[in-house]
Amino acid sequence: MQVSINRWLLSRFAKPFTFVLALLPILWLVLAAAMDWLGANPAEALERSTGDWTLRMLCVVLAITPVRTVLQLPGLARFRRMAGLFVYFYAVLHLLTYAWFDMGFELVDIAKDIVKRPFILVGFSAVVVLTPLALTSFNRAIRALGGKRWALLHRLVYVIAVLAIVHFFWMRAGKNNFAEVAVYASILGVLLGWRVLRFVRKIRLQPSSMLRKQLSKT
Repeated sequence: MQVSINRWLLSRFAKPFTFVLALLPILWLVLAAAMDWLGANPAEALERSTGDWTLRMLCVVLAITPVRTVLQLPGLARFRRMAGLFVYFYAVLHLLTYAWFDMGFELVDIAKDIVKRPFILVGFSAVVVLTPLALTSFNRAIRALGGKRWALLHRLVYVIAVLAIVHFFWMRAGKNNFAEVAVYASILGVLLGWRVLRFVRKIRLQPSSMLRKQLSKT
């Protein structure tokens, strides 16, 4: 089973298929807006949907390494960059829907609103932090930065995950509706917690592995 899945993940059709799959939400939203299927408040529906899909794509990005490791599917690593860029794509769309439908692209009013409302400030900060990650998601940028610095920069995705959940929490606080927030927070908590446990285990194993190396030399 694993061999078959890995073979498909490494095939030339896997990436185009995944690209189209990741575009389906926005294609559906465009169709729904054109056909007037978004309900009484289409602007709010677009704004909320793009935000939801940003969080979902973020969960996908953070799930790739645990799933790849636990299920032994190395071919999944090919999709991490694409998934990360789709996080940025939906995050920018979410920001644009707010700037357009809520603020009419009035930059002065947008700046005042960002400062005045904490949940918007946090969401905007997440997009700002996400921008250098998107801009450096290419081989040339990796070579220019060097592998270690590039990896260190891209660990900011964990900060982005926290900012995204705080933004979502504060947004729903006004309506006292935290059910979806709890779902996303739980998923991201598990995915980040897996990394913490893995890091702690690695640190614990390091002294013993170094001791074994020293003993083998004597």
